[in-house]
Amino acid sequence: MSFRITILCENTVGNLSGTLGEHGFSALVESSNAVPLLFDTGGGMTLLHNAGRMKKDLSKVEKVVISHGHYDHAGGLLPLLEKFGPKQVCGHPGIFKARHRVKDVGEYIPIGMPFDRAELEAAGASFDLSAAYREIAPAVCLTGEVPRVTGFETGDQGLFCDCAGQVLDVTPDDQSLVIESDKGLVVILGCCHAGLVNTVEHIADVTGRRDVYAIIGGTHLGFSGQDQIDKTIAAIRTMGVSRLAVSHCTGFAASARLSRELPKEFQVAMVGYSLEV
Repeated sequence: MSFRITILCENTVGNLSGTLGEHGFSALVESSNAVPLLFDTGGGMTLLHNAGRMKKDLSKVEKVVISHGHYDHAGGLLPLLEKFGPKQVCGHPGIFKARHRVKDVGEYIPIGMPFDRAELEAAGASFDLSAAYREIAPAVCLTGEVPRVTGFETGDQGLFCDCAGQVLDVTPDDQSLVIESDKGLVVILGCCHAGLVNTVEHIADVTGRRDVYAIIGGTHLGFSGQDQIDKTIAAIRTMGVSRLAVSHCTGFAASARLSRELPKEFQVAMVGYSLEV
């Protein structure tokens, strides 16, 4: 079975004329013998526009994965439903919990799901929520909740469940997509709040497989300290990854470091980026 992964939403755009960038992430997964699947929906401003510009027919999508309950990954869900009708939405049971980014000055910004469940269901969403590792399409799995086992992947310390900044949000709903391709595993990350190494180790623990061919998406290293970046790079070197296509929350400085340290593997997964496996 062959797959094509195409980035529809991301902070930056490639050389495809007329596409738009926004803070967010979305990837379309097309396979040779199954209907396409959408992983995340961006912030809501560019999904439909970019898909149309790239001639990607989202009416054929039957399942949508929400990697975690943040606006920049779920913001395009309601516009998608309103234009193309009912979709099954896969994710973690915690995607609707309240969450905020609290600044040092005390100002808080709501960053959770921009729509409530009833509104989405009224628009045609049917939710399939689970914290378990599971297959959601032929040769395509969701990681489920990822255990935090490494000592250096500490998560984003600026996210909270309350607007007062008293209850740290460890984003337990963070999930990634795993594609079992002929070249090896392809792991698509939304933001990877759980940590890239934690995620790959969890996949290995569940499947017994370490043949990761490609990692695509947001690594959240843009919000991490140097120790985490150093140890993440060291771990990637041991994985035998052929493609490391980063985007979104990886950040410019971390991306530059990854490019310098892993020049053969590194790519930038901007809007229009595509990988065939």
